This record gives sequence, C-alpha cells and structure tokens, in this order.
Amino acid sequence: MTLLGQLSPQPWMTASATRAVIAALTADGSPVRFVGGCVRDGLLQRPVRDVDIATPDPPDVVMSLLRRAGLKAVPTGVSHGTVTAVAEGQPFQITTLRKDIACDGRHAEVGFTDDWEEDAARRDFTFNAMSADPDGLVYDPFNGLHDLGAGIVRFVGVARERIEEDVLRILRFFRFFAYYGAPPPNPTALAACRAMAPRLSILSAERVREEMVRILLAPDPANVMLLMNGAHVLEHVLPEAVDFGRLRLVAWLEDRGVRLEGVGPDPVRRLAALTRLDAEGALALATRLRLGNRDRARLVGLASVPPEDLPSSAMDPRAVRRSLDHLGAERFRDLCLITWGGRKAVSERTNSSETRAWITLLEAARDWSPPVFPLKGGDVIRAGVAGGPRVGAVLRDLRRWWLDEDFRPGRGDLLKRLATLIPEPGGPAATP
Repeated sequence: MTLLGQLSPQPWMTASATRAVIAALTADGSPVRFVGGCVRDGLLQRPVRDVDIATPDPPDVVMSLLRRAGLKAVPTGVSHGTVTAVAEGQPFQITTLRKDIACDGRHAEVGFTDDWEEDAARRDFTFNAMSADPDGLVYDPFNGLHDLGAGIVRFVGVARERIEEDVLRILRFFRFFAYYGAPPPNPTALAACRAMAPRLSILSAERVREEMVRILLAPDPANVMLLMNGAHVLEHVLPEAVDFGRLRLVAWLEDRGVRLEGVGPDPVRRLAALTRLDAEGALALATRLRLGNRDRARLVGLASVPPEDLPSSAMDPRAVRRSLDHLGAERFRDLCLITWGGRKAVSERTNSSETRAWITLLEAARDWSPPVFPLKGGDVIRAGVAGGPRVGAVLRDLRRWWLDEDFRPGRGDLLKRLATLIPEPGGPAATP
C-alpha cells in the first residue's frame, strides 16, 4: 500500500483512552491502524467523533486482548468482525480486516483476512479507504487524499459493483458529496447512482431514514436534494420533496441567518419545509420513514396548521401571545422559520423591518412561559354546575374569555364571571 505521509498528532489520537486500546491490541505484536472517518476528518482538521480501528486479529483474539488489559469488550457484530472496546467510558469500534464473500445489495457475507489492501478495496469511497498507523503514517491505496482535497467523491473500483454490493451506497454518495464534495459531482459515480436508483426499494426504512436525516442536516441540503432529484434518486426515497427553495432558505436561517437558542439545524423542520404536506400526507411519510414518536408528532403537527393560523411578521404582540398559547413555543418557532424561509425563497431581497419582526417572533417563542389558567373543574362544580360535559363547556367558555382579555383576568375575576354563568335556582340555564 502507498505510504502517503503523516497525520499530525491530534487529541483523539493521543488521548489516554485511545492509547490504552492501542496498547491492548498490539500487546502480542499485531499491527493496528485507524481507519475510515477519523482518518478522513483528521486530515481535514475537522472534529473526530468516532475512532475506528482495524486489526488482522479475529474477533475472539481481539476480545481476549482487550479483557486481558482490563478493558470492556462488547461483541457488537462478531459475525462481521466488529467488537466495541470501552476505555474511560469512550467506545472504540474494532474491526477485523475483511473481504466480501457474497453480497445481495442489503447484506454482506464476509470473511476475515490479514491483507490490508484487500480490506481497503471493499470500502465505498476512495477517501474512506485510507488508514493510518498509531504514529500517524497514512496509507492511501486508491488516491483518496487527492480526491479529498479536490472535493471528489469517487467509488473505490467500479462504481456499479460497489453499489451492487450495498445499494445504500447510492444515498451515501449524496451524503458524502453534501459534506465533502465540490461541484461538479464525479460523472461515473453519478451515472451509476442514477442507473441503480430503482433498487433503493429493497432497503429498510431505518437505513433510508438514517441517510436522509444526515443529508437534511448538511450545510446546504437543498443543492444535494436537487442533485438527487435530477438523478432520479429522490423519487425512490422522498417523492414528496417539492420545495427546494424553501429548504435552502430555512437551512440558511438555521445555520447563519439567526443566532438564537433553539434555532439550529433540525431535520424534522427541514423535512417539513421541503415537503409541503397536509396532516394525512405527513403521517404517511412519518410512518414510511419510521420516524420516532416525537418526530412523527412534530411533522404531523407542523402539517396540521391551516394557512390562516400560521405566524406572520405582521402579528401584533397580543396575536403573538394567542398563537403561542395555541401552537406551543416549539411549533410556533418552527412555523416562523418555515414561513419566513418560504417568503425569502420567493423574494430574497432583504427587508430590515420584516427581518426584525421575524426575529421578534422567534425571541417571543424563546422567552414564552405558558400562563396557567387559574380555574379547574372543581371550581365549576363548587359553583353549582353538575359534573359531566357541562363542566368542560363552562371551562372552555371561561378560557376563551381569558384569552380574549390577553390572559389578564385573575382567579377572582374568573370566579365572578363563572357566577354569571350559573343560573339562579328555578331560573333559566345560562348558556356559555
């Protein structure tokens, strides 16, 4: 393998937890290397979150070495050669060098090997096939460093063969292009993705969701979504995508346009901005992607608000408070960003007064503390209303009045109004 150069020492390499794992794995003389994202991101001086290590030792030997050194060893994927080491509370994924025996586009049957280049050849993209030894010496069998520097996302070997091994690599191509690529995309890779796109239907919803969330969280998700759309990929995973301009502006507001607590890259908000669905469509999409309960509720909630109830930069303070009470702070904030992004997508001319108005709305959502309605059902019953649906009806009437008065009436005021709703003995029933 080509010895390329030196990865400069970085905290993730020199941390005591990393050194402890390396010492354990090399105790009997086996070589180990950092592989995958930590090498790629380390070379770019980007934050490294996960440290993956490869070794020629089989999983049972890896677990024995770790335990002998007093480290926790978890057999997370032994059949695929993966063991998780835990040192000082930090997980490290340790994988035995592998070769593919059989692939069906979703799953791979692998065998173990001691050949570093054979292992590198089964990886997806050239810059993901690089490895580095514990001293930082970098090995680059497929010219990945050049591609990384030039923003080229290129498959290792024959693009179509890599996709046939795992169809998810279509979505991974667009995800890596979103974070590491520079236009134009590699034409061979893009053509292979286009040709193989119909096979995306064989993937599980969970695998599709994971990649799509990562793409939505990219700095400029609209451009990569447009690229996917042009390659006839999006129609197989997110045919509901229609409003790329609104997505672009919402992402810009989240990343750079607004600096407020609670405003930052958010995949559910961006998905809502991109899709323009009603409640039924949002529920169908959330179900298909198997979103978690909270994300499902958020997406459906955003799609359920009728146009007349959407926040507006022309709202007066009283209307803002009513809307916040009705929608809740999170949904109000999301709808402000989506609506504002939609307006800017139509006309990107900067209007300072309108910008200030939207910021004021977002600040109101940030600072909102829902006022507590002072009365409960027991108060209504003690006032003389028999239990049952009538109690709820009276409470709703009182709350509407309280809202109309901008939350100002206190408990005493509400009790006085309640008394006016209770009929005198023998008199006609009051109607709320």
